Amino acid sequence: MYKIPANTLFMGGNLVFVPECHSTNTLALQLCQQPSTPEGTVVITNNQTAGRGQRGNSWEAQPGMNLTLSVILKPVFLDLKDQFYLNMIISLGIHDYLVTKKISNSHIKWPNDVMVGRKKLCGILIENQIQGSRFTNSVAGVGININQQNFTNDTATSLSIVTGTEYILQDELEQLLQKIEARYLQLRQNAHAKIKSNYLNALYWKGETHQFASHGENFSGVIQGIDDAGRLNVQRSDTHEVKSFDLKEISYLQ
Repeated sequence: MYKIPANTLFMGGNLVFVPECHSTNTLALQLCQQPSTPEGTVVITNNQTAGRGQRGNSWEAQPGMNLTLSVILKPVFLDLKDQFYLNMIISLGIHDYLVTKKISNSHIKWPNDVMVGRKKLCGILIENQIQGSRFTNSVAGVGININQQNFTNDTATSLSIVTGTEYILQDELEQLLQKIEARYLQLRQNAHAKIKSNYLNALYWKGETHQFASHGENFSGVIQGIDDAGRLNVQRSDTHEVKSFDLKEISYLQ
């Protein structure tokens, strides 16, 4: 169903389409074990039956309506301590893609979602393979709602719902991979400051007062940004203390 993109340097140059699979990330991780699998390999499916999300959540998608894919990267140039930059460049690539659709209210919700308004349009799951002190492979799973019109979860939306347009998935895949590739090349060029600045500018709820939950306690706070390890920095409204939260240590309430 999908063709190799015409306008990327290497992203999608090897494209593996399976009509149905449990998880594109699982399949991509298996392909990583084959030395001949090139960087930029894309695994894509029409129907992911057991998609995995962050925190063990599942990803809901109607068959043939959305883009469900995984990209194999080989970030051997990246220090392990900088691994959150992979999250940043994948989410920024998706954000850049949405900007081309004239969507002005898209934001990156730490750590792995892309939002339009207060609804989730895209989920990301990055799984890394490490040998010694270096990355060998990184698999970036992306589920982006394109043409789906109905969701059992009222906090989800799709590109088609937002814009009122129906899209050709092949065209959207090419545009998306171009944007992700451009951000990955930035990372290769060590443009860390630019990447982090762009990420913070797009960060959901940054600088706004909202309600959060952590370790069984609800509190009011303001997202300040992220620390060097990619943890979320939130300043509590009651104590004005800035605390850093890891992946499963904080939830967004309202």
